[in-house]
Amino acid sequence: MEEQQRIVAICQYGGEFVNNSDGSMTYSGGEAHALEVAHGMSFDAFKFELTSVFNVDVNNMSIKYFLPGNTKTLITVSNNKDLARMIDFTSNVLTAEVYIINKVENRMIVADSGTSNIGTAANAQDGKRKRITKTYVNVFQPGDPNVIPSASGNIGNNLQKQLIENDDHRANADDGFLIPFVTPTASLDDSRQRIMNIDMVDESVISRATGNILVDPSTPLFTSLVTTEDVRPINSSSHWDTIISGVGQEFDNAKDFRSQLCNYAIGKGFAYKFVKNESSRVTVRCAEDTCPWRIHASETSNKLKFVIKKMTNVHTCNGGNGQRKATRQWLTKIIKEKLHCSPQCKPKDLVREIYEDFGVNLTYSQVWRGREVAQKELFDSMKETYNQLPWFAEKILETNPNSVALLSASLDTKFRHFFVSFHASLHGFEHGCRPLLFLDRIPLKATNQHKLLVAATVDGNDAVFPVAFAVVEDENYDSWFWFLFQLKCAVTTSRTITFVSNRQKGLDGAILRVFEDNSHHCYCLHHLLEEFKNELRKGPWSSQVKDAMIGDFTRAAQACSIEDFNASIESIRNFSAEAAEWILATKPENWSDAIFKGFRYDHLSSNIVDSFMNWIPAKRESSVVHMFDAIISKLGEVIEERRAACNTWAGPLTPTMEQKLQKEMLKARKLNVLCSSDTVFEVRGNAIFVVNIGSWECTCKRWQISGLPCLHAVAAFIRVEKDVYDYCSRYFRIDCYQLTYSESVRAVPNIESIDFFSGTSSFPPTRRPPGRPRRKRFNPNKINTAIRLCSRCKIAGHNKATCEAFL
Repeated sequence: MEEQQRIVAICQYGGEFVNNSDGSMTYSGGEAHALEVAHGMSFDAFKFELTSVFNVDVNNMSIKYFLPGNTKTLITVSNNKDLARMIDFTSNVLTAEVYIINKVENRMIVADSGTSNIGTAANAQDGKRKRITKTYVNVFQPGDPNVIPSASGNIGNNLQKQLIENDDHRANADDGFLIPFVTPTASLDDSRQRIMNIDMVDESVISRATGNILVDPSTPLFTSLVTTEDVRPINSSSHWDTIISGVGQEFDNAKDFRSQLCNYAIGKGFAYKFVKNESSRVTVRCAEDTCPWRIHASETSNKLKFVIKKMTNVHTCNGGNGQRKATRQWLTKIIKEKLHCSPQCKPKDLVREIYEDFGVNLTYSQVWRGREVAQKELFDSMKETYNQLPWFAEKILETNPNSVALLSASLDTKFRHFFVSFHASLHGFEHGCRPLLFLDRIPLKATNQHKLLVAATVDGNDAVFPVAFAVVEDENYDSWFWFLFQLKCAVTTSRTITFVSNRQKGLDGAILRVFEDNSHHCYCLHHLLEEFKNELRKGPWSSQVKDAMIGDFTRAAQACSIEDFNASIESIRNFSAEAAEWILATKPENWSDAIFKGFRYDHLSSNIVDSFMNWIPAKRESSVVHMFDAIISKLGEVIEERRAACNTWAGPLTPTMEQKLQKEMLKARKLNVLCSSDTVFEVRGNAIFVVNIGSWECTCKRWQISGLPCLHAVAAFIRVEKDVYDYCSRYFRIDCYQLTYSESVRAVPNIESIDFFSGTSSFPPTRRPPGRPRRKRFNPNKINTAIRLCSRCKIAGHNKATCEAFL
């Protein structure tokens, strides 16, 4: 058999092309990875590999390469045939240099990996070389013969020493400084009570370094040599043209929708007008009167989400007429990013840069006012990061021992992530709750500055029980990866965990990467149904047919056997083969009980975290400290209330599970039971089912899926006079419920009376203008020659109030 043709693709990202005098091009800087590409490999699989190694979404980027011996013309790879041609053309040299380039002209996107060339079109035209941030990372696998652990098992010092001795690049005053990323050695239980106030290593470096190795957080993982200079990032709106996906897309509130719509319009390059602009509904149309583009969004019935209801996504005005609309919130966000790099940036420079980067023409006064707001928010955030959060994290560990409080910030001192998991939550999850975690973002009503992530489970009474919280800058793959990594370190259970999520914002890949084989990922049925409804709106079906297909989709998700699942899919196929194929393409093994390998205990949706929306008052959302203080207070109240309530319960099971079991017992009395052996029974009703009480199994699979005996198992217990409560999952028993709430959460005392800003400021004050300040000197010998006349009679010596002239 002929050997399959393959090459090595040297993939590079984050650098720049330099034009040589002979017309050829040279690529410098950036990050490089080697991938093996075989003939027959699909283009989608190749893009997935690129996304994995660079931690960036390459779907909106161009993939190019040079032909052997030709460095003047870049060849584009955009489909399977192009990829096959690249392998054929470079098979003689066995290697191909592949470049991932952003599609936006005259602009380079910064790679998340921490190694990048950054610059603007302006300094590119000036011929100046762009400034570079270089990061050298060595990752040591456990058992590396080149690393000799010390007696205590801490390889941190040896690792750092080896990096200095073996690396040709020495750390000196010109090159930068050496920063060890080392946590104290401790057992896994002791590692919970820890705090890292400011991590001087960017999370993107951590993500890249821990891509294929996940170890105990008490083990020193790597040491990095960082060379930093003043780097000026570029704001690109290239990804904004996809943030509005269409009908059914959900937002936190009307404010969040308007903010995302502003970014979308700037990314697409068109202006719009509000037809209706209210807190409960927003209708927008294109600024060009003859253009049909229009969008309408409103609150859901439970007022928890803001959803796009109608959208005509067609522009006849070419999407480029009129002034692009920039809101105050958008302007403040952009200016804050620029002030991070250049705190003394003047308004006139901001006007020019915003126009060059985004095509938005603003006046000097608009930018000046936006700069004032941005400075206030920026320095308030820096004060909180430096003064409040480290103190607050330390107090959490003092008042709640064995908890986890972690603050992480980047080299530019910008706030990034704050993770908190209380000992009461970790103890309750490990000893009293099912190995089931729901991941989602809690919508904030008053601010879009931060995103609040949560991992929650359900207790034995099916009530929501929070496990961990995190405040991040944005909800994306990197933030979810960081959150899940900290969660993995905090949760010491060895059980296989089932995650339920909407799989969006990078969650699908982050779960698989962090927890690997020790977890199962279930897709939220609510979000799948919304996506399915959006697809059905594109077809010609009537409302009755749509409702029938949606019902079949729900039955397919709840089906316990392959036969029932196939029957539901075939029912949909009778209406539409395309709809059935769309459902099968959504990976039913991640959402159907008939195929799903994990246990989700009849919980199909991740929307249970909506119950946290009322935990935080809107007035406390602007401060991370006050936000978590509200969470601590509410969590403490909930634990105390549920602990007191369970003391009044009678019976072995919690009330909710007792009610479910009683319903099954009423149905079971109508069934006929035949004994095959002491543990195997044949139960007959509408169909024949086999129950094995020795292995806790029934061929209907309801017993295995829910943890409660199904009606067939209950009928068998009644037949042999066995106690049905002995065959219920331990998680539903009252004694296990009491373990869930056996620990308490203690609030940080007197937090409202603490002055966080007292003492020396941790950041430099605003610089005054050069030179001596002007003074207005007072001359006591100067004679006042001004003559003031009465405004009524025009005579000097008095005023209007004392005027006595007769007019």
